[in-house]
Amino acid sequence: MSLALNLVNYGCLLAEHVGLGPSELDTDELLSAACRSTNLWDFGEEDIRTPLSALLAAYRNEASLSPFGRRAARWDVLRLLMNLLILREQERLHPEILTQPIEQPIFITGVPRSGTTFLHALLAEDPSNLAPRCWQTIYPYAVPSRTGKDTEIARVNRQLRVFRRLAPELTNLHPLDAERPQECTEINAHVFRSLRFDSTHEVPSYRNWLQQAGHIPAYRFHRRFLQHLQRHTGPKQWVLKSPDHVFALPALLKVYPDARLVLVHRDPLKVLPSVARLTQVLRTPFASKVDPMRIGRQVSLDWAIGVGRIIEAAQTWPAERIFHVQYRTLIRNPIDTVAKLYRHFGMGLSATATARMEAFFAQLPRGGYGQNSYRFEDFGLDPEFERARYRDYMRVFAIEPEVDVGQTQQVPLKDLSLQDPEVKGKVQFFHGL
Repeated sequence: MSLALNLVNYGCLLAEHVGLGPSELDTDELLSAACRSTNLWDFGEEDIRTPLSALLAAYRNEASLSPFGRRAARWDVLRLLMNLLILREQERLHPEILTQPIEQPIFITGVPRSGTTFLHALLAEDPSNLAPRCWQTIYPYAVPSRTGKDTEIARVNRQLRVFRRLAPELTNLHPLDAERPQECTEINAHVFRSLRFDSTHEVPSYRNWLQQAGHIPAYRFHRRFLQHLQRHTGPKQWVLKSPDHVFALPALLKVYPDARLVLVHRDPLKVLPSVARLTQVLRTPFASKVDPMRIGRQVSLDWAIGVGRIIEAAQTWPAERIFHVQYRTLIRNPIDTVAKLYRHFGMGLSATATARMEAFFAQLPRGGYGQNSYRFEDFGLDPEFERARYRDYMRVFAIEPEVDVGQTQQVPLKDLSLQDPEVKGKVQFFHGL
């Protein structure tokens, strides 16, 4: 499940389009509308219609979209389609874009809410590194009548301010700023092959379709997108991040055979209620109904499978291309953790980069996050059951427990049997990623 914070996109809808325009979610109509809006007609060689149709069908039939949610979804899809057309046109005008080398990118991943965003932000402080910024993933090229980087940054920050009024709890759950590094799932969403759609909406049939289709086309586009962003900077060290990479590592490695992996580890019992609450906050503004118990089951099962993928990666990737980070170590000694990461990958950490990271940490010692507390029972989670479910992951990576199950309030939770149709479908979904 993706935790990529796509909410800024809907914030734009509130800021500039609320109450305006149609709410149809039809593939042909949306494709035509994007073409009319840009006066461009070439989406590229990649199949867009099939994944878009799968997503829109799930929106219509499963996501319980409110009237506002339908308009928000429509606006988001149109923005992505328009970006695709503009990117393709830029490639036609400047074919050298697709010759940009992307070498040995660093992908940060692991269980969500484990410090991956904080670590990503620290590495992005190094001027030798490149990280996709939030505003760049929303508007990779200036839109008509708005030109220049500063204008786009200001526009996205205005949209973020509007959305904070709609979901005020989000400020504590996840820091938002136009210039902060953004997750890769926002990039992959442009070709409608991303689990970020599952973060903001309940779309089980789309998840199942994505399992069958796979992620290689998404990572091929991901590479293209980085080439566009790198066009004006020249080659640098890319640092990228998303917990969802865990579920698509074979595809990632196929497209980036020289990729380097950073795995961040944390006690899942500290993570699960937080992820469930964030998912609830993400979905609530756009759905007429949200079931927290169903979210809890989904989050628990998803990441039980996810940590299995993490264990598999740790056992199969070359040791020199994988670096492990413990959450508590990162929070206690972030600069030392970064220095060890650089040494492991043979990178040089300059005095300038160190000073910038230290200043960032001094200003935002928690990475911009607020203090939050969550109850397992609010999402139908049984701490003892979850502790047993994640015991192997904790043991393999020597993770210190952060939650004493004896001190938590517990509620009954049936054992999620593999014969349960919902569970069986999820297992089949992740098995194919």
